[in-house]
Amino acid sequence: FFAPAPWPATPCLYRLVITMKTLLATRSIDIPEGVDVECNARVIKVTGPRGTLSRDFKHISMDCRVVEKEDEETGEKTNAVQVDLWFASRKQLACVRTVCSHIDNMITGVTRGFCYKMRFVYSHFPINVTLSGDIVEIRNFLGEKRVRKVKLMHGVSYKRSENVKDEICLTGNDIALVSLTAAQIQQATNIRNKDLRKFLDGIYVSEKGPIEAEG
Repeated sequence: FFAPAPWPATPCLYRLVITMKTLLATRSIDIPEGVDVECNARVIKVTGPRGTLSRDFKHISMDCRVVEKEDEETGEKTNAVQVDLWFASRKQLACVRTVCSHIDNMITGVTRGFCYKMRFVYSHFPINVTLSGDIVEIRNFLGEKRVRKVKLMHGVSYKRSENVKDEICLTGNDIALVSLTAAQIQQATNIRNKDLRKFLDGIYVSEKGPIEAEG
């Protein structure tokens, strides 16, 4: 009779992993005059001179509310959006700045708007771009007869530049929809089965950012 070997028979290595969490991570964004921000169950609604934008952040466990701040120098009271995240790990801490960046872009969108400028690049066959309703039609790309069509996203407007040749401007309040429309137009002119170092034709983003104030 032999006594059974103590379990486990083969040696095992155990590692104790300790993750450090931050007790409280907070960040705030000032609300400018003429802009109204509502926070309800992590749904942010921003209203300004150009319109209204809303975004859902329920996939992030955070506290978001509108607070009143007082300037230390002047003593004036202003409103701000405050984002709090409790007991967050290192990856969760990155969400605080991301959410604040989204809210900041929403405030910029309802006050100034965003503009993406795109230029036509071609070596021989001129690219012809027209607007039919809410559909951007691209013709004569590399001499092809096929008409490429891209639908404008909701709230995105198309304008042909008057001063610059072969340039279009996409404007709107939501930076996500404006940039997505620009990306779809650029991807519609992707070149396949050719040397990309030689065939550089296409429609590319040349400038982007908030709409500059006139005057």
